[in-house]
Amino acid sequence: MRTAAALVAAGSLLLTTPASAVPAPAAAPASAARGTAEARGTAVAAARAASEGIDFGPCTEEQELPPTVECGTLRVPLDYARPDGERIPLTVSRSRATGQDPATGRAVPRQGSLVDNPGGPGVSGMYFPMLSMAPGWKRLAAAYDLVGYAPRGVGRSAPLSCTDPKTFHQGPAPAPQHPSARVKRERAARAAAYARGCAERAGDALRHYTSLNNARDLDVLRAALGETRLTYLGSSYGTYIGALYATLFPSHVRRMVFDSAVNPAPERIWYRNNLAQSAAFEDRWADFRAWAARHHGVYGLGDTPGEVRDSYDLVRERLARTPAGGKVGPAQLHAAMLKAAYYDDHWPQRAHALSAYLKGDPGPLVEQAEEHPEAAAEAENTRAVYLAVECNDAPWPADFAVWDRDNTRLARRAPFETWDNVWTNLPCASWPAPRQRPLDVRAGAGALPPTLILAAERDAATPYDGALELHRRLAGSALVTERDAGSHGLAGGANACVNAYLTAYLLEGRVPGRRASCAPHPAPEPRAPRSSAPAA
Repeated sequence: MRTAAALVAAGSLLLTTPASAVPAPAAAPASAARGTAEARGTAVAAARAASEGIDFGPCTEEQELPPTVECGTLRVPLDYARPDGERIPLTVSRSRATGQDPATGRAVPRQGSLVDNPGGPGVSGMYFPMLSMAPGWKRLAAAYDLVGYAPRGVGRSAPLSCTDPKTFHQGPAPAPQHPSARVKRERAARAAAYARGCAERAGDALRHYTSLNNARDLDVLRAALGETRLTYLGSSYGTYIGALYATLFPSHVRRMVFDSAVNPAPERIWYRNNLAQSAAFEDRWADFRAWAARHHGVYGLGDTPGEVRDSYDLVRERLARTPAGGKVGPAQLHAAMLKAAYYDDHWPQRAHALSAYLKGDPGPLVEQAEEHPEAAAEAENTRAVYLAVECNDAPWPADFAVWDRDNTRLARRAPFETWDNVWTNLPCASWPAPRQRPLDVRAGAGALPPTLILAAERDAATPYDGALELHRRLAGSALVTERDAGSHGLAGGANACVNAYLTAYLLEGRVPGRRASCAPHPAPEPRAPRSSAPAA
């Protein structure tokens, strides 16, 4: 599964801990009257989509998808209160159900479309149908058309941009864990400039890039695919879209998987969720250091977690003086290490890169952490959509003093990610578009068919309390927990127990009662660093 971290590792997804009260919005664009208009508009758009369908055909070369995947375009209202006004394109991809059991070769009845959203905000799901070729997905691909799409603003779906992508990567950069007052002023000014750029480039359309509209788009996509009810797999931020959908359109839900769930409580969207995320990343960073210490004989980074941290700090200090290969400074190092906090299969690579660098070979670190100019446009688009959605969705503190107080306090015990998370989200302090009031996600008994929530107990990107909160709010949901594990995104991953629950649910509609647990997947095996000549 791809998440925002896979594309823009320095841009965090969400965040909680004690925080100052976030002011209520002065105006409520999602008022009752407008909400009613948007509900009518969604019904109009869905009916139109059901009639028009999607004209699937070969994908373009630029989409970089194999011939087994076909592509099409769906047009949705920019503003659902005006369904006959401007419409924007969403790109859609699909692999057809094979109809054949991969083990027995017997015919398998088609169960419709399985629609995926991999997270973000700002991440494309166009690659999802490629999983039909992966061994672990063949049983699902036999019964379902696998459908991916690029949400509004992403890729070629009415793309958003807030600055010239050529200026997005600034080269080797610092990343102080306890920034000075001067650094804070500079970053606050930079964040305000980025927010202005979003308004200047997008104009009035900027206000329409929201999670609620993403959920409405999902219902129009359902109708265009010819499905009366939606079967959906949402990962990370995709779980929030799914939770909104289940609240807005409960009768349209067939089966719904929430993989690595966002905490949907309205007061947590999004400022407090991001504080919680920063706190959780500190624990996950500690997990990596403990693993590296257990394998000191392979990597030589220290035989205690504290010694591994000292080795990492030494690398940061050296990069601050002399960027590796002229390309990798502390900020680039941190972005690479953040991926290790998302996914433990990155641990051997990252430990090897640190080890090699300290032994005089910066090559692996440069290879893993350098920024690539050719990817700048995609990275900037991801950040623009991320901010547009999260800043529009809910009120944020407008006074930097609130951010400073909350995060200075948090950074004393969680320095790894706290301030980088602030810089990612700080444009929301001066966001030029109106703020919405978050929807109160919930479904009472009998409102939904059984739904499935997957969560890792030590996930940092979407802390475990989010899964518990979503489970509490959706009556009839089942929660499957991977104990003592923290990789982000479980569906189709390394845990066979989790995958068995996922497959049973999607193929047969079976859930394991209210709760079930799986033992953790095995920790990654260390790999001895290969010797190489020191890079120039």
